[in-house]
Amino acid sequence: MFDFSFPELAVIMVVALIVIGPERLPKVARTMGHLWGRARRYVNGVKADIERDMAVDEFRQLQQKVQAEASALEQSVSQSAQDLDHQVQQINDAVVKPIDQTKTDQPKQASLASETTHKTDSGKSI
Repeated sequence: MFDFSFPELAVIMVVALIVIGPERLPKVARTMGHLWGRARRYVNGVKADIERDMAVDEFRQLQQKVQAEASALEQSVSQSAQDLDHQVQQINDAVVKPIDQTKTDQPKQASLASETTHKTDSGKSI
């Protein structure tokens, strides 16, 4: 924070010794040390609170990104499932249609075959 060199500190100590006096200087120095420690702890606490708040904000942003990606993935999967269902339906329709036509054609072919046998039978007897 502050940049004090040793000569500057020595000048401050000499002035404090002259102004305060040698009897009260140790008590004042101890009090100043306690106040300095409290101030540093307070500043460190404020820094920690700010960092924690920033981490919470970053976490919220990350959570929003993850939720957005999850919803995009969910939409993609649902779209793929719909496309797959549509393709399966098309394949089923393509397979069932010829089978249905074959089933309807078989009775016609059987009736045609029986008509031809009747004609050949009737032709032999005449």
